[in-house]
Amino acid sequence: MDRDGFWGLVDAAREQVDDTVVDPDGVADALIKELGGLAAEEIVGFGVQLELLLSQAYRWDLWGASYLLNGGMGDDSFDHFRGWLVVQGREVWEAALADPDSLADVVDEDLEDTSELFDGEAVLAVGAEAYSAVAGSEKAFWAAVDAGTPDSPDVPAGEDFDFDDKSEMESRFPRLAALYLEG
Repeated sequence: MDRDGFWGLVDAAREQVDDTVVDPDGVADALIKELGGLAAEEIVGFGVQLELLLSQAYRWDLWGASYLLNGGMGDDSFDHFRGWLVVQGREVWEAALADPDSLADVVDEDLEDTSELFDGEAVLAVGAEAYSAVAGSEKAFWAAVDAGTPDSPDVPAGEDFDFDDKSEMESRFPRLAALYLEG
């Protein structure tokens, strides 16, 4: 599966959900259905593309933006955020990689509780779930995906910076900081 095929499946799943920002799990469920109609090799191809994208987004600047959105964030939560970012679609994905502060165009500053938002953990497992239903083994799926992708980076790309430094965050992410930093 190529990158266009991957994004086509994400778009098809997104069309089945009213609001992808607040319902990434709905997109994950729709993706499992979309993938369930494919051959096992195509599902693995989807998993390879997902892993490549997740590695591409393993960057300090995106982590900083997601830290603002979520009011803090550790390693696992950053993985889940990148899953959420995938379900926002190719246009949002590419804009966020070009300028993480562009996420201010996607989020709703009026949301009351963001503690459960911006979390796409379920998206990270859609390939394995679909593959298991089609071919019977999540373990075989992950082995095939691992064989098709380089090792994930150990450290995020780019310049590390202090996420708790208010002036640094305001400088790097002025629009997100205006929405999510207090005072």
